[in-house]
Amino acid sequence: MTVVQSIIIAIVEGITEYLPVSSTGHMILTQAILGMEVDDFTKLFTINIQLGAILAVIVLYWKRFFQSLSFYYKLFVAFIPAAFFGLLLDKYIDQMLGSVLVVGITLFLGGIFLLFVDKWFNQPKADQTITYPTALKIGLFQCISMIPGVSRSAATIIGGLTQKLTRKTAAEFSFFLAVPTMLGATVLKVYKHIDLMTNPDNLILLLIGNVVAFIVAVIAIKAFISFLTKHGFKVFGYYRIVVGLAIIILSLLGYNLSLI
Repeated sequence: MTVVQSIIIAIVEGITEYLPVSSTGHMILTQAILGMEVDDFTKLFTINIQLGAILAVIVLYWKRFFQSLSFYYKLFVAFIPAAFFGLLLDKYIDQMLGSVLVVGITLFLGGIFLLFVDKWFNQPKADQTITYPTALKIGLFQCISMIPGVSRSAATIIGGLTQKLTRKTAAEFSFFLAVPTMLGATVLKVYKHIDLMTNPDNLILLLIGNVVAFIVAVIAIKAFISFLTKHGFKVFGYYRIVVGLAIIILSLLGYNLSLI
């Protein structure tokens, strides 16, 4: 991986991490377009630079992280399902991280679903307090996003909408839940490939990637909340359908889009 490639992938991560379009799917697709080979460091980089995006949430919403202990308890409850299934299915998730075709299919199917989300979940409740059962249910939705291309953001926001939260409340809780989830995924990946962290060149690439992802994510989060509140999910649905369909068609025509 070159410095330029690390910057490009980090920009993609920063833009897409909190949008309902799948950051992991877009990073996998970007790697395919750049003609990169997927090795252990590439997979580590893809997971690790999410730390930059995590920091963006903490910086933008730092007051919310000091509001009460119950805030952390609810995040922990929502995090439990992903921690359990992440450890249980880590091997299979790692295998799917190399398949662009999987990304294409999940982008397409998820896009169709997003076309109807605004119509299905348009009656939020008056009390927007997130209870422990609500947090757990959102956490279960997050498990679906372990499949590349599904989108952690989309899964958790929709999970919140099913509990009659507003788009803004659901999106913000999705952002907060990203912190323990991505931190846990990063720690697990680093632990599995700790030997890669002893290479100075790898550390430089990870540092660059995290800094770029942080800067871009700060801008993307602000823009997304405003856009989502006003316009909903339909635009993202059409985007996912177009990109997903293009990937599927190219694969069926014999183009080698697989990174495995």
